[in-house]
Amino acid sequence: MSLRSGALPWFALAAAVVALDQFTKHVVQQQLRYGESVPVTAFLDLVLVFNPGAAFSFLSQAPGWQRWFFVAVALAASVVVTVLLLRHRGPVLLSAALGLILGGAIGNVIDRLVLGAVVDFLHFHAGPYYWPAFNVADSAITVGATLLVYDSFASGRRPPAVARDPLEGGGK
Repeated sequence: MSLRSGALPWFALAAAVVALDQFTKHVVQQQLRYGESVPVTAFLDLVLVFNPGAAFSFLSQAPGWQRWFFVAVALAASVVVTVLLLRHRGPVLLSAALGLILGGAIGNVIDRLVLGAVVDFLHFHAGPYYWPAFNVADSAITVGATLLVYDSFASGRRPPAVARDPLEGGGK
């Protein structure tokens, strides 16, 4: 099992996601105060919030144990994704999806380990409807998961057609 198996580009993709995620979070933390919101477009604000929970602030009100729980889950998922990338050679869509998920998971783990919470800053809205704030890592995980679902349907193999025996009826 070596990186010559074709996994290197996908680990590079994961590293690029981590780098972009951490860079954007650093810039936002340098430019905004906690809770500050800066309108960018009619539907996007930049904000600075810290999410100790998971997606949609799941378990954000827990007393602190969730930090280590989410770190453990993300690290376990990262190990599984790494093994999958090293074992599977070829399918570009599957490998790209796994690379995005790996990079996103690592980006958010870094925040949890260093800050105790994930830095979120992209806040989309339409009229009175607001989507929870998220970040580059969350976006990479979402795109990766969507690609996995698409790939599972797109690469589905149809069973070979079964030849009918004309003697079993239905034949002419």
